[in-house]
Amino acid sequence: MMLRSADSRPAIPTGDAGRLPPQRPPYVRTRKHAAARPRAGRRLYAIDGLRLIAALMVAAHHYAGTDRVNRPGNAVWDRPVGEIMPTVFRFAAYGWIGVEIFFVISGFVICMSCWGRTPRQFFVSRVIRLYPAYWFAIAFTTAVLVALPGVWERQRLREVLLNFTMLQSGSGVANVDGVYWTLWSELRFYLLFLVVVATGLTYRKVVVFCCAWGAAAMLAPVSRFHLLVLVANPDGAWYFIAGLALYLMHRFGQDLLLWGILAMAWLMGQLELGRRIEEVEHVSGWRGSVLIFSAFLLLMVAIALGATDRIRWKWLVTAGALTYPLYLTHYVAGTTLISRLRDTMDARLLVGVVIAGFLVLSWLVHRFVERPVAGALKRGLDTAFARLRNAGEAA
Repeated sequence: MMLRSADSRPAIPTGDAGRLPPQRPPYVRTRKHAAARPRAGRRLYAIDGLRLIAALMVAAHHYAGTDRVNRPGNAVWDRPVGEIMPTVFRFAAYGWIGVEIFFVISGFVICMSCWGRTPRQFFVSRVIRLYPAYWFAIAFTTAVLVALPGVWERQRLREVLLNFTMLQSGSGVANVDGVYWTLWSELRFYLLFLVVVATGLTYRKVVVFCCAWGAAAMLAPVSRFHLLVLVANPDGAWYFIAGLALYLMHRFGQDLLLWGILAMAWLMGQLELGRRIEEVEHVSGWRGSVLIFSAFLLLMVAIALGATDRIRWKWLVTAGALTYPLYLTHYVAGTTLISRLRDTMDARLLVGVVIAGFLVLSWLVHRFVERPVAGALKRGLDTAFARLRNAGEAA
């Protein structure tokens, strides 16, 4: 899951979550275009906080709320976690909704961060945002599985190496860590949205994109056309679309069309929540899931319309930066650690200690991996694109 603090760190979660490129002065709204509001240039600190909350929800779910850890004789706790800490289990059972929250935030943040950017800038920003922490996570998780076998099956070397591309799902190869599945959804979203970025983002184009993608996602399952299902991504499309509509509300103000898109996204999203519960998350209920998701959407509406503009706590920027590394590293390595330490302390304390440890690790990854590697990648890619442009002009 990707968790992909989503960028919003995918999704599965990304770190430029609250910052916008410089905006043009506002102008009068007409039928052809809508004026960007002055507040659209401010950093949205509340989104950084929401991303961390979503990542913590997912971590708590994986440690103490999944169907897997609630089975008798499971490899993580050895007995059902619902018996060990029933209250924690009841709440953690709904933590998987953090992934859907990531997807909505990702739609908001990607639209925000690439407004006014070229396709090249969009491509470079996604590469330097996604890959450094992801490469570390693969190496770290693989090392943990080698050092502490018995809980998860270790993949073959060639499969681990393919994971470094982030394209393993397209080749039918399993993820080193199951949470990476959200990154596949994120990548497909980026590919689709790149088409809009290439034409120049406007209110009208993003609205048309939302409607066209929504229609494709609605038709894909009944079409039985595999390529359409792959591209339209019906399982995640409506969450990203909700994020796009919310960003348009933030930038241009609310209108009936945007409320209609958001309402459609909620209606389709609640159906997907029910399907996921039936297929994967058997320990939670539909009503509770819809309630949590609805509350989150209302909070995002409040953020989009400026109700949280007074929240300007600087520490939230750091909190948001921890989200992506935390999401990528916590699951397989964390459950492996729990299996080795479960008899050493109270189960609730152990979950808290493991999450705290991964928060520290996430800060170290952000400070000593993401920052320097992203800088080096950006310089290298900028040089490569400049050389490509010069070669084209010479030809």
